[in-house]
Amino acid sequence: MKKAFIYSILLSLLCLQAMAQIKVTGKVTGSKDNLPIPGVSIKVKGAAGGAITDAGGNYQIQLANDQVILVFSSTGFASQERNVTGRSVINIQLEEKADNLNEVVVIGYGTVKKSDLTGAVATIKGEQLMDKPVANISQALQGKIAGVEVSLNSAAPGTAAKVRVRGIGSINSNIDPLYVIDGVAGVDPNSINPNDVASLEVLKDASSTAIYGSRGANGVIMITTKRGRRDGTQISYEANANVSELYRHVRTLNSAEFIQVYNQAFANGQKFDPAGGVWTPPKLLNYANYPMLFDTNNKPLYDTNWEKETYKPAFSQNHQLNLQGGNEKTLYSLSLGYLNQKGLAPTSGFKRYSVKMTLDNDVKSWLKVGGNVNLIRSIQRLVTDGNGSLNVARAVSEEVPLVPIKYPNGIYAGNFDIDGLEGAPNPIDIANNRYTINNTLQMLGNVYGLFHITSELDFKTDFGYNLSSNKNNFFSSQNLQHLSADQGGVANINAYDNYYWQTENYLTWNKKINDRQKLTALLGASLQQTGYERVRAETQNFIDDIFQYHYLQAGSVKSASESYDTKSALSSFYARLNYSLDDKYLFTATGRYDGSSRFGVNNKYAFFPSVGAAWKVSEEDFLKGSKTVSNLKIRASYGTSGNQEIGQARSLAQIQPNTTVLGGQAQSSLLPSYIGNPDLKWERSIQADAGVELGMFNDRINLTLDYYNRVTKDLLLQTPIPWSAGFTNANVYKNVGSVRNSGIEISLNTVNVKTENFTWSTSFLFSANKNKVIKLNDGNADIFPGPNFLGQNYVVRVGQPIGSFYGMTRLGTYSEAEAAEAQSHGLKPGDRKYLYNADGSVNYSIIGQAYPKWTGTFSSSFKYKNWDLAFDIRFVQGVNTAANFKHSTEDRQTISNSLATVLNAWTPQNQNTSISQVRNYKFAQDSHFDTWWVEDGSFIRGQNFIVGYTLPAAINEKLNIKRLRIYANVQNLFIITKYTGYDPEVDTFNQTYGSNASFSQNLDFFSTPRPRVWNLGVQLTF
Repeated sequence: MKKAFIYSILLSLLCLQAMAQIKVTGKVTGSKDNLPIPGVSIKVKGAAGGAITDAGGNYQIQLANDQVILVFSSTGFASQERNVTGRSVINIQLEEKADNLNEVVVIGYGTVKKSDLTGAVATIKGEQLMDKPVANISQALQGKIAGVEVSLNSAAPGTAAKVRVRGIGSINSNIDPLYVIDGVAGVDPNSINPNDVASLEVLKDASSTAIYGSRGANGVIMITTKRGRRDGTQISYEANANVSELYRHVRTLNSAEFIQVYNQAFANGQKFDPAGGVWTPPKLLNYANYPMLFDTNNKPLYDTNWEKETYKPAFSQNHQLNLQGGNEKTLYSLSLGYLNQKGLAPTSGFKRYSVKMTLDNDVKSWLKVGGNVNLIRSIQRLVTDGNGSLNVARAVSEEVPLVPIKYPNGIYAGNFDIDGLEGAPNPIDIANNRYTINNTLQMLGNVYGLFHITSELDFKTDFGYNLSSNKNNFFSSQNLQHLSADQGGVANINAYDNYYWQTENYLTWNKKINDRQKLTALLGASLQQTGYERVRAETQNFIDDIFQYHYLQAGSVKSASESYDTKSALSSFYARLNYSLDDKYLFTATGRYDGSSRFGVNNKYAFFPSVGAAWKVSEEDFLKGSKTVSNLKIRASYGTSGNQEIGQARSLAQIQPNTTVLGGQAQSSLLPSYIGNPDLKWERSIQADAGVELGMFNDRINLTLDYYNRVTKDLLLQTPIPWSAGFTNANVYKNVGSVRNSGIEISLNTVNVKTENFTWSTSFLFSANKNKVIKLNDGNADIFPGPNFLGQNYVVRVGQPIGSFYGMTRLGTYSEAEAAEAQSHGLKPGDRKYLYNADGSVNYSIIGQAYPKWTGTFSSSFKYKNWDLAFDIRFVQGVNTAANFKHSTEDRQTISNSLATVLNAWTPQNQNTSISQVRNYKFAQDSHFDTWWVEDGSFIRGQNFIVGYTLPAAINEKLNIKRLRIYANVQNLFIITKYTGYDPEVDTFNQTYGSNASFSQNLDFFSTPRPRVWNLGVQLTF
């Protein structure tokens, strides 16, 4: 009985204990995407045991009582603690660490942990890159990475931005960075769908770019696209719709103001031509002469605001569908994309259709194979073609307000309806009847095999390709006065076929020597080939406009057809060694040996080496465990990289076929076109970099600071030769001169507030680059590279930066008190006054700089429960923009409309002005590129503002979805600038990706306005 009683007591106590235990359940998801996180560890603080989340992020844990604290932790996420008291359900959202040092970064031919980098490499994830809807990757990159300056120079739909990494180191060769997409080098990144990007890395210093040798001098941008996933199939869909609107205005004269200025201009004729010039208009502006434009009281019937009539709000949409899945052996993905972007300019637009597929399979324990294919079809309609032509943007400013879009009879009106005016069609007429359709079909991808030879040695063979077909169709109606009416209409087709293939074969050896030493060695060989073919045909004088470019045979005048093809090859060997001692002292050595068909027989090959080292100071005993400094790394690198982007066969003498007339008949002929240079070789950039990476307070503060100095030698320079030499191309490429770029880059990221429901983080990027021409050709004579718009616009001068504006200095206008001084230069009071040299010649000097002294971006993001808010503000300072459009809108009052600024022109009562007295264009003072046109182009732009709401996990479960987020954002909300044009960030002379636009940046001759974009989007994941 006694024993039975004791057993009963013990059993009762055990039961009571079991009854006292409580069960806590919940779900762990990511704070950014609200997706479940499997494998999260849940432990009782200060005790053993615990639980792990399943594939759906769910967990349950038994506790003796509720007076405990649970700790939630997972690799790549910041740990969180929760007090259990009184709670049986605890859901957690884990945030990614502010700076995950274990993050894997893509570099040339491999990957490395971010903490083990010895070079200057910046990385950004796809969701950070695409925080706003844009058409291409270059636009998305703007303001994201220090030292990477992105200029969105055109508002034409589908047009790419220009990307410059650490300044400009070349004069006549390509200055774009090298893009490598999924291992395929030299791809135009703007052709692919930016929503397919998983991550993007920018290799900035020699330690990281030298592995690409002759093509790495302008920086390398590595793009990795999305692939499959091992934890089940996931389907995601994103869509957005947006409206673009004009928000900045450049005011021109209305009808009453135009008539006032027009009549005054002719009235001033006697002053500027007292000998008897034409002082009255060809026809007075009245009802008698223009009954369709004036009423019987001689009042204008129309007062057309061409800016308002042309730049209407434009609607765009974008859709993206992704499928990702797989298991332990096979990964697969499929993405479909559709973009339809409309421009402010009427009828302009861009459409893109994209399909991307990937497959990766572990065939054997020793073999993995895979690949991807990306198909892109795009159609771009451009209506503003060719700087200087009477295009849409120019017609908006020059079309007089007296004429309507169409007369009541349905016929388009224009300046040509008024005698003496420059006869431009109106912008609506141009947009509908003069345009270019750029059609592109591209296939990009690669296939690979990865062989695990031993546990330490891998061999990878990779074949990549990029095939593209471009067909540009141009049409200009036979009814467009002063554009194509004289030719009876014009149509042409330009067809381009490009192919590129590469084969990469390399060994990677990962060796742990002992507990203190590790090394990774890479040895490889590469072969690449590029081919290009062009065909062109044109016709004029159509039977009817209906045929356009569809039937060139409809034109009775045929221009000579043209064709051209070429190819080049690159053969390379490369190696890299990464060495680590105690995981604190890191060393990298890289070398690449390139042979190129583009260079002379005497210089086919070149070697590009680099070295880099880093010290993880925070791993030393005196800092390890510090509560203040969580990460400190000091690194330095030095090395060389090259630039070969000058086109094909520049080392070879060339002849050009032509046609001449002999005996009254056309005969084929050959002309010497290019002299060639057998000693031509690569530009070589020698760069030193020193950097510090600092993390504080458990990486709540992260600072990266870099200083670099890059000298580019043996510039590929077009050196002039005498025309008397008999060559149609009066220059030859030589390796002459050098340029220096030096500067600092700062990247500061902070987590300012972090609580269970609220997080506030900020980011600040700062870059300052100083460019200087060190040496040019013999004698260091100035070079005037063009473009030439009413005088040289740029000069390349030793001691000065590339992008120096060159012109006259306008001092204002001559007053009546300065009549004698004006007369000494053949001028009168009311004429523009310029600075002269002591000998009486006009003074020409450097009057501005097209590239900024410094740029910066301030970003901030807030998250409160399921709400998120973020914004980016971009700063560009110490830069000028040339308003070349002032030539035809301030200096030609009687042949087209003018800017409203001419109302401040010189008069006897208003002599303190820089705008000359209005007068008949026949007596106009010559326009020149001068300081009045070169304005302050600095600006502060409200780049992107976004607010979003993510549905709670409980609602998602009821809807059987993983995540649903709705967001709204606005791009280009505001701009603070002194510039008087539409936008100070502009280039109307050269908007083409893949060309050296060093000498056209910030030249504005009638740009299409950059719109404000209002956007609404949804992100859905199943």
